[in-house]
Amino acid sequence: MGFLHGRTRKRTQRTRNRSRFTCNIKRVQVAVLTAMIGTTATYGAQTALPRGLGGAVSSNVAWASVQSTVGQSASGTMHVQTVGFNVDDGVTSAVKRVEPDVVGILNYAQVSNYFSQQSKLQATGVGTGVMFYKDNKFAYLVTNNHVVEGGAKVEIVLNAGKHVNATVVGTDPYTDLAVLKVPAATFKRINPVNFANSDTIEPGESAIAIGTPMGLDFADTVTKGIVSAKSRIMPVQDEASQQTLDYQSVIQTDAAINPGNSGGPLVNINGEVIGINSSKIVAQNFEGMGFAIPSNSVRNIAKQLMQTGHAQHSALGIEAYSLSSLPQQMWPDVPVDYGVWVKLVTSSSVKKDGLKAGDVIVGLNGKTVKTIADLRTYLFQLRPGDKAILKVYRGGQALIVKTKVGAMETQLTTASAPTTSSGADDSDSAEPMMPFSGGIQ
Repeated sequence: MGFLHGRTRKRTQRTRNRSRFTCNIKRVQVAVLTAMIGTTATYGAQTALPRGLGGAVSSNVAWASVQSTVGQSASGTMHVQTVGFNVDDGVTSAVKRVEPDVVGILNYAQVSNYFSQQSKLQATGVGTGVMFYKDNKFAYLVTNNHVVEGGAKVEIVLNAGKHVNATVVGTDPYTDLAVLKVPAATFKRINPVNFANSDTIEPGESAIAIGTPMGLDFADTVTKGIVSAKSRIMPVQDEASQQTLDYQSVIQTDAAINPGNSGGPLVNINGEVIGINSSKIVAQNFEGMGFAIPSNSVRNIAKQLMQTGHAQHSALGIEAYSLSSLPQQMWPDVPVDYGVWVKLVTSSSVKKDGLKAGDVIVGLNGKTVKTIADLRTYLFQLRPGDKAILKVYRGGQALIVKTKVGAMETQLTTASAPTTSSGADDSDSAEPMMPFSGGIQ
């Protein structure tokens, strides 16, 4: 899902840094705050509690003494004993487990110079990735699709500052995930991260974000907060077109997430990855609302991308557009102002079952369909071969079309790197009328 630029009052923002930021700010004012970081002195103790009373004991230990009543003599004199204990919430050890696997990611685009008419590779974005699997030949990293999207070249940057060329194995814009690979020797003597079961997380538990906010100068930045909510439905948007591709259930956290954190891990107190950071809300009077793709979704999609280079999703086999994206003079004569207008039916079985070009789909299996994103979201909840009951309007007549769901495989979003002219401003655009070859993607 990455960091999304929405069009509502509450905007979400992708957190990949770019070398040039172009902002189309309407009513949302952006304030840049400089925070002074205070240093808290911690006093160490010479004694420690035995292990097993809450995990490993960190070297950074806060000392405290507690006076507790342990008994009373017959004469009524109170006996008081001083007890020492170590305060260690496990953050330091959790970070130490995961940090070696975390890297910066540089996205290079082919940039042309208007005056010289020559082009060159230039780093245009910075994000974060984390190594999740390694075999004898390669180490595999997961990040956000929007971190590598459109790139002509991708590099990872290790915590020692070394740059290594990476191969983009596969991308899935609908979950905003991508998988890269580098030679296994890049992570010599480093084990992959462990994924937690994101279904079992609870609001209020610790959440630690590790990433590269604001560029490589701040690599391996650690921020800590809590899981604010385990399931929020947020849009997944294409960074280039601002088109909403899907709606996704994500983890909400108040751990500080900033541009450049995209693709980095959200970690629990045990050093296990519970999510991949992807987006935050950026709007006046809103603070501490970041989002991460749950680890169970990450494992599923990353495994598909690593093994086949594709992620498989359900599809109808149509070329279609949100009715609201069409000029009104092109609207068919239907009694609704929402739905999905079918331009072309590419699946022979769906065509045989009765769906026609010009139909407007307004429902799927009892759920209201208002946009392409709605239709795709409901389709992705089905498996290829499942039954789909479509409610459609054909002119003023409401019809029911019963059919079966097909399959669609994602394609690399880095295959055709767009060329950006230096000195030219990028501008937001309305939802494009993009064809969805082979079905709803």
